[in-house]
Amino acid sequence: MPRVKRGMTSHRRHKKILKMAKGYRGSKSKLFRVANEQVMKSGNYAYIHRRLKKRDFRKLWIARINAAARDNGTTYSKMVHGLKIAGVDINRKMLAELAVSDPQGFSRLAELSINSLAK
Repeated sequence: MPRVKRGMTSHRRHKKILKMAKGYRGSKSKLFRVANEQVMKSGNYAYIHRRLKKRDFRKLWIARINAAARDNGTTYSKMVHGLKIAGVDINRKMLAELAVSDPQGFSRLAELSINSLAK
């Protein structure tokens, strides 16, 4: 059976990892073993933080909606509940965008919410 040489395969694998580790400090971008550990850890952090980013944005949107709702004489929870009763299906991202860019439109939604809660 012929001898199998794996030089090309490992060289390609090492190059790929070192390319991914570009910009890391010190030996984490120079030495394969250290770079490989760091690339794996970085990938893990990236995976976790892609999910945390969604939570952070939702918290930001809720804070913005709450601030705008309080300016219109209600609270976040009452407003969202009132909109649900009124049959207005709008997500928090769009509500927050309305609160920032179109305060008059947001105040109309707040009035609608308050009126639906009063009924």
